[in-house]
Amino acid sequence: MNRQMIQDWDEYGIHAVHIPMAPPLRWVNSYVLQGNGEITLVDPGPRTDESIATWEQALGELGIQAQEITSIVVTHHHPDHYGLAGYMQSLSGAKVYMSRRAYEEAQLMWGKGQRINEELSALFAQHGMPDSWLAQLPGHLDSFLSQVEPQPELTFIADGEVLRLGGRSWTAIETAGHAPGHLSFYEDGQGIILCGDAVLPQISPNISLLPGSDPNPLHSFLQSLDKLKDFRVSVAFPGHRNPFSGFTERIDRLLLHHEERLEKIEALLDDGKRSGFNICEALFGTELGIHQMRFAMAETLAHLFELVRRGRLEISNSNSHIRFGSTRMKNRLE
Repeated sequence: MNRQMIQDWDEYGIHAVHIPMAPPLRWVNSYVLQGNGEITLVDPGPRTDESIATWEQALGELGIQAQEITSIVVTHHHPDHYGLAGYMQSLSGAKVYMSRRAYEEAQLMWGKGQRINEELSALFAQHGMPDSWLAQLPGHLDSFLSQVEPQPELTFIADGEVLRLGGRSWTAIETAGHAPGHLSFYEDGQGIILCGDAVLPQISPNISLLPGSDPNPLHSFLQSLDKLKDFRVSVAFPGHRNPFSGFTERIDRLLLHHEERLEKIEALLDDGKRSGFNICEALFGTELGIHQMRFAMAETLAHLFELVRRGRLEISNSNSHIRFGSTRMKNRLE
């Protein structure tokens, strides 16, 4: 790793460390907060040999010994944010902070006795995903297990709780949609926010419908964006891409994006009923690897069920498969 892998934001006491991960994102932003003798790591990244080597180099560049780390904070349970928390805890002895809801989601996905392989495959099969895709899911999901071990001992943070990180006070803001129990951290003095994947520049956070999780994730996400708009933010430090200004304007664009996506999906169903996989194909195509196809299918279902919740689509069952139809065409015919 070279020095360019660390971005210094000295006026905020923040170092952004680019921890490598698989394409298309390529890296996750981990943050080192320093002040008053306190050192906090935020979202240490996935556990891989490459990410561990990157941290060894980054800490050396920053002149930090692992034992000097006083706290580790995880915004949400996804492996690219949560994965190294337990490993870094074993090196430092630091407390690891996360929301209780995010912990429950981590257990759903990565805990002992989890059945996400079977349950997600069953959900996607119900919605028309072909066997050629379904056969790839178990191995794909199993590949993340090594990225989250060992799992950390956690101290839970509640929405609105104030936490000392890197010598300053930060308010925890719990949101949902991209990940249940997602925490952002807001520092009022300079108007800065560590927003994880709750709001991203240039790309839209994935919103996935998953079995056993939030049954209305897109609705939760849109509500969460409205909640985050209440904060005065000068600079946002996201989980991916670069820190950015224009936080409120970015939220407005994300809200518009999802309303446009809902309109597009509804229009696709004006001429008849279709399965979730049919709609996924129409939106995203099939020239995807299994990782991106999983995201695409789960995001399609999140939008379809939001339209059902709003009364704009209806569900029917045929030969154990679920199909969606537009209520506006039905209303016109009546």
